[in-house]
Amino acid sequence: MAFENQQQASAYWRENIRLVLGLLTIWFAVSFGCGILLVDWLNEFRFFGFKLGFWFAQQGAIYVFVVLIFVYARLSSRLDIKYNVQED
Repeated sequence: MAFENQQQASAYWRENIRLVLGLLTIWFAVSFGCGILLVDWLNEFRFFGFKLGFWFAQQGAIYVFVVLIFVYARLSSRLDIKYNVQED
């Protein structure tokens, strides 16, 4: 990976860190918010026969994490193309 100049490298990493922090915020909101803070309210609803809060705590947060991995891979690839540092 070779950047044309230091300014381009700084801009790339600034966008990459912003992307990572955004995705981690989503993961935190789902795992902590839905699995712990909002569990009592979510348990009033059912999902595939399970209480929704329980489902988020046991499986939902994991599914969201796996989806976020694919989202990061796609957005990171686009970022690489934008700054012309993609692998061929």
